[in-house]
Amino acid sequence: MEDAKVRGGRYEARLVFGKARMCPHRAFTCPTLLGSPPPPPRGAAGMARPLGTSVLIGGGGLSGLSLALHLKRAGIPFLLVEARDRLGGRILSPSLRYGAEAAAFDAGPAWYWPGQPRMVSLVRSLGLTPFEQHSAGASVHEDERGRVSRDAWSGSMAGSLRLDGGFGALVEAMVGELPQEAILLSHRLTKLCREEGNPSSRVVAQVSSMGGDVRIMAECAVLAMPPRVVAQAVDFAGGLPESALGAMGAVPTWMAGQAKLIATFDRPFWREAGLSGDGISRRGPLAEIHDASPRSGGPYALFGFVATPPDGRRDADALKADAKAQLVRMYGPGANAPLEIVVKDWAFEEETATAGDWGRGRGHPAYGLPRALKGLWDGRLLMGSTEVAWESGGFLEGALEAAEAVMDQLPDEVRRCAA
Repeated sequence: MEDAKVRGGRYEARLVFGKARMCPHRAFTCPTLLGSPPPPPRGAAGMARPLGTSVLIGGGGLSGLSLALHLKRAGIPFLLVEARDRLGGRILSPSLRYGAEAAAFDAGPAWYWPGQPRMVSLVRSLGLTPFEQHSAGASVHEDERGRVSRDAWSGSMAGSLRLDGGFGALVEAMVGELPQEAILLSHRLTKLCREEGNPSSRVVAQVSSMGGDVRIMAECAVLAMPPRVVAQAVDFAGGLPESALGAMGAVPTWMAGQAKLIATFDRPFWREAGLSGDGISRRGPLAEIHDASPRSGGPYALFGFVATPPDGRRDADALKADAKAQLVRMYGPGANAPLEIVVKDWAFEEETATAGDWGRGRGHPAYGLPRALKGLWDGRLLMGSTEVAWESGGFLEGALEAAEAVMDQLPDEVRRCAA
């Protein structure tokens, strides 16, 4: 899929989606994800018209994509803007070569569980293939001095589910069901305010792109981004109380300060030695290690969560060398010849993490929508990331839960635009 490219200077347009007779927002055109955008529409005086839609979704991660699917099925016009040049947010599954073949490995979330009904249903509906995390065999433990013991514990992720093709396959399948003209990549949401002099008080957004700024008007805006990122990156022009901004900044972004390291090999030597791949180390630099091999075939892989704080792991080459030495200590000489070592450090992605996410978290945060973030702008500004989900906050399941909750909160003006 090609990235959206916006050519020329500042442009503004309106979104077309669905039947024009049902909603005034469907009477115009908008730039498309694939290929070149059409010329910007002009009014009688030659002025560019603002881009308009019913629901503006800020963020193209799992929660934003899930909400987009719900809106599409309900016949409600939407426009999704994503700052990155790709979709998926914290889901990222790079493809690593293995001879003439390649396999995808999850550099972000890697698991879901049978007890998470939304994920189970979504995976099934998209025709994807789940498989259980490999857990057969002994585990490995390394203490602070580098002393290694085996079978200290076992099956740490037993029963968890992975996806054939990685969770990038989930993103690809979801995007394939969405109208491409309703998605804009490399478009960063920078400002939100309410429309002045209009009793309907619609939301007005400013989005920056390589081609210039885009102005968007919507009946409501959904921020499907980590609340901390919203507080840092979006200017509300004084339109939000300090209590709301403070509440956003106080919500930890799940796994935002983490880095993952993936090492691939031509054979699963740890399995051959009777090891599951599970490992815990108090010496590091990897604190927790698991088998990351594909459902079938190679390359085979181990991945680990990096324990070194962000400031101490800026040298990727040094980190890879230290991790390789650790894998040799824990899993044997077979780890001395990796095909490839890849590091994904989420702490340095401004779309994911802020400096507030660099500290060591203590357990799973108590997520949910803070009181100060309810009813913003008379219900026209909604929060929709996994961090505001009450039951499964932080997890992939929580992203789907948050999208469902947004659908229940949509203002009447939006519901009237449904097909």
